[in-house]
Amino acid sequence: MRFAASRRTAPVLLGLAAVAAAATAVLPASASASTHRPPVVGHVYVNDNTAGANTIGAFDRHADGTLTPEAGSPFAAGGAGTGAGLASQGALQISPDGRFLIAADAGSNQISVLRISGNGSLKLVQNGVVPSGGVLPVSIAIHDDLVYVANAGSGGSDYTGFLLRPNGRLAPVAGSTVALPDGSQPGDVLFSGDGAKLVGTRVGTSLIDSFTVGSGGLLTAAPGSPFPAQGLGPFGSEFRPTNPGQLFVSNAHNTGTGTVSAFSDSADGTLASIGSSPFADLQTAPCWVEISHDGRFLFTVNTGSGTISRYAIAPGGALTLLGSTAVKASGGVGAVDARLSPDGRTLYVDESKIGAVGAFAVSGGNLTELAASPVSLPAGATPAGIVVT
Repeated sequence: MRFAASRRTAPVLLGLAAVAAAATAVLPASASASTHRPPVVGHVYVNDNTAGANTIGAFDRHADGTLTPEAGSPFAAGGAGTGAGLASQGALQISPDGRFLIAADAGSNQISVLRISGNGSLKLVQNGVVPSGGVLPVSIAIHDDLVYVANAGSGGSDYTGFLLRPNGRLAPVAGSTVALPDGSQPGDVLFSGDGAKLVGTRVGTSLIDSFTVGSGGLLTAAPGSPFPAQGLGPFGSEFRPTNPGQLFVSNAHNTGTGTVSAFSDSADGTLASIGSSPFADLQTAPCWVEISHDGRFLFTVNTGSGTISRYAIAPGGALTLLGSTAVKASGGVGAVDARLSPDGRTLYVDESKIGAVGAFAVSGGNLTELAASPVSLPAGATPAGIVVT
């Protein structure tokens, strides 16, 4: 099974959450569905974040990038969702070996592990639902067998570590929890590609936490961490796949003047600005970030303006804005998390407002939405997090 590598002002913040939470009329299945589809080459999974019993929506991914619902979808996640937008990136992740999904169950303060079968169906691992180590888990990071969860709720906001066992069970890492002040609202937690660093964005207080990862999975804060962000509401983030010393962070809380920051991440985790960072986005609420596997292009989903901005990344990390591509359904407002297919040819976008998944053909730094896009999620889904195999 092929899988993608694991890596999105207060009034605006409230508006983002409302946009992400709005699960309005669900679109009908695409009329272009055909009995003569190209072969299935992988799958797309979405954390539905359904109120009450949470589920995972699953799709067969065809060679032309189109999607069809997986038989048996949606699959029970084991915990509970919130039924509202999570305002986070990475609420669903896949293990590096492609065997397991790890999902945030924000409504029950838990995380779940589901086993991926050969045909793409999912089954909850025995004893696979565990406490998240805090309140309101919203983002998950994984490198090898080390998992960190960002909890964003008052009275339990933190980063907490786990080890993923070969049988799919999660075991807490003793002494791993890093407490955060209430109101920090962590939006994304992620590892560098080599697993030596971990960063987390604090959407509520416009700060970025940076750590080195030591033996046993424990974190050491970088000198000077947390670092001031270069704009209000640092949100989605990703390390450059071809250079684990370069970090990119979207700054969401500006109307029509959003930006993306570029940082160098030194050996001790210190963050320093690259070039003339931050770089203009010219859109509203750039939130979710995805970088091409070859490290040449960056895409950020502009939740407030219904577009996806496209950047070229220079070798040194400076960004050049190439333009923005509209998300066609309902003006695209409310599109959230995004993930590339393993071959880099298709970008899948979690369209929370309409409860659907959009698909875009990728050609270098250009995007073209597929004619069959978007495809509906199960009724009641308020999706948060997407992965592609």
